[in-house]
Amino acid sequence: MKYLKWGLCIFIAFVFVQSLFFKFTGSPETTFIFGTLGEWSGLAWFGQYGAYMVGIAELIASILLFTRLHALGALMAVGTMTGAIFFHLFTPIGVAQPAFNEVGDVVGNDGGTLFVMACLVWLSAAFLLYQSRNGDQEQVD
Repeated sequence: MKYLKWGLCIFIAFVFVQSLFFKFTGSPETTFIFGTLGEWSGLAWFGQYGAYMVGIAELIASILLFTRLHALGALMAVGTMTGAIFFHLFTPIGVAQPAFNEVGDVVGNDGGTLFVMACLVWLSAAFLLYQSRNGDQEQVD
């Protein structure tokens, strides 16, 4: 069980940390997603700064997963991904995201990959929370 928990922590942190490049550099994907959400919500500031806020939360969650506060990291991951899943399902951004080339032109879509990853991270973090809540003590012989 210990290896499963570490594997899930590594998976969540990998997904979160690799996405920071997109969130912190204003990539076309990020601009599309957060710009659309900013327009939809009427909160223009979210279109401008939402990616940074979410990225910082994901970075903090990634770090916490490897500390004694791992349950808080898992809770932050569940919360962040709950928002992502909600926005994919109930706002104009939808499940399939546009795919962009290196100059920012739309060249297709991601086939829902971003949404699927959000669901997998949510499930992983929820499992970690469940294990943490139930006092996942290892059996010692």
